Order: sequence, then structure tokens, then C-alpha cells
Amino acid sequence: MLRKIKWTDPVVLFLIALPGLLHFLIFKYIPLAGNIIAFQDFNLFQGFLHSKWVGLKHFIYMFNYPEFFMVLRNTLRFGLYSILFGFPAPLLLALLLNEIRMEWFKRTMQTLLYLPHFLSWVIVGGIFVEVLANEGIVNTILGRFGFESVSFLTEPKYFLGVVIGAGIWKEIGWSMIIYLAAMTSINPNLYEAAMVDGAGRWRRMWSITLPSLMPTIIILFLLRIGHLMDANVEQVLFFLNPLVREVGEVFDTYVYRVGLTGGLYSYTTAIGIFKAVVSVVLVVSLNKLSKKTTGETIY
Repeated sequence: MLRKIKWTDPVVLFLIALPGLLHFLIFKYIPLAGNIIAFQDFNLFQGFLHSKWVGLKHFIYMFNYPEFFMVLRNTLRFGLYSILFGFPAPLLLALLLNEIRMEWFKRTMQTLLYLPHFLSWVIVGGIFVEVLANEGIVNTILGRFGFESVSFLTEPKYFLGVVIGAGIWKEIGWSMIIYLAAMTSINPNLYEAAMVDGAGRWRRMWSITLPSLMPTIIILFLLRIGHLMDANVEQVLFFLNPLVREVGEVFDTYVYRVGLTGGLYSYTTAIGIFKAVVSVVLVVSLNKLSKKTTGETIY
């Protein structure tokens, strides 16, 4: 007689997890073997096995190349500004949206806010280019008030603001959903007790909601720190042009330009390893600091 299969059986659970495990194995772990070319003068026709070994040559060249430090500066600036302005934005939005009592309005706003997440950067970039163009809506409004037209897309001092602002607009709603989901686990009795004690909305938000969200905030912050050296290549590449390259070139666009289009595969792989090492050090260090100060950790 056949045994009835239960969802809690280890074999069933393994089969459910198998697609995800295969994804990480095929697309994350197996490609790690390709990092070997950072220690070779890799040649496409000779392959991994027959390319010449050069040791740390590309790493030494990387730190001696003047353009590398310009790209490093831009990458750190982009990452830090993205965290400084982009990380608290969805949290603030979730706190404000959570205070809305009209459910139909609240759900409508949630849908409208996370809808841009599903748009490609071609569409989002096109929207911002049209809005910020010399004859766009923003400059038209500025002209109506007597101000001169501003070249948002070609002036280096505006580049980071435009790119990071576009990223926040695109992703703020999606990140907000995580905080709203975490808020549903907060015991409503805490709010009722605070109301009995005379606490207003701001006091309840500050004394109950924020402390309850602290584990989620810390975990998301640590994960965000792990991507400090990363930038969405589509996001930056869409707005990047020769006039703003000095402030807009980041590692991801540099690897695309020099590695894929320039053929310097070994050199750009060395840059990728450098990025990975810095990210691991940051995550491990801040994770230990978080464990000591708050008790929260991601592993």
C-alpha cells in the first residue's frame, strides 16, 4: 500500500526547494570558478586551461591606474548617497501610510507606489529624460517663474541627484511593502494600551512601531551595505554621457565599458574580486557590530 505523501516530508520539502537551489548553484556558485582569469592573461581562444598565468599582475595594475581611483570615488559616493537618502525613504513612507485609516485609499496608494518597480529602466529613464530635458516639464515650470533653464542631464553637479532620485522613485514602493508586512506582526494591544495612557499617533509611532521594526530595519540595512560597491548598471548607464563621466562612471559601468566592450576580461575580473572582498568585509564587520549592540544578525 502506498504511503500518503505529506507536505512536511523531507523529500517533498527538498523537491520544493530544488529549483531555488539549482538557480544558486548554476548562476551563482559555478560562475565563481571564472574568477580564476583575474590571475591570468585570459585569451578567449586559449580558454582557462591554456591562458598564461600572471599572478597578481592585474591587481597591481588596478591600483596603479589613475582612472581606478576616480571610479572608486564615484562608486563609494553613489553607494553612500543611495543608502543615506534611499534607505530611510521607504521606511518613512511605510510609517506614514500605516497611519491612514481609509483602507480603500491605503490600498490604492500601495498599488500606485510599488507599480514603478515593475517598469524597466528604459521606461523609467525615458520618463526622467523627458521630464528633465531643456524643454521638459521642470524647466518649463522654472521658466514660468523667471528662472533660467537647467541642464540636469549634462551638468556633473546634478548627475548623482538625478540618478539616485530616479532609483528612489522606482523602488521606494517595493521596499515599503516589506515594512508594511512587518508592521502587521506588531501586537495591537500595545497600541491600545498606549492610547489608554494618552499617547498620540506620533508617540505611538516613535515608541511602539519603530522599536518593533528595528530587527527588520537592521537586517535590511546590513543587506544594503553588502551592495555598497554595486550600482544598477542599467540605472547609471542610461543617464551616463561623456559630459558627466568624471562623476558618473562607477565600477559596474567601467567593467562594462573596459571589460566587455574593451576586451580586458582579466583586469575587470580583478576589479570584481576587489568589490566582492570589500563587500564581505563590510557585511561581516557591521554584522558583528550589530550583534554586539542590538543582538540582531543576518546569520
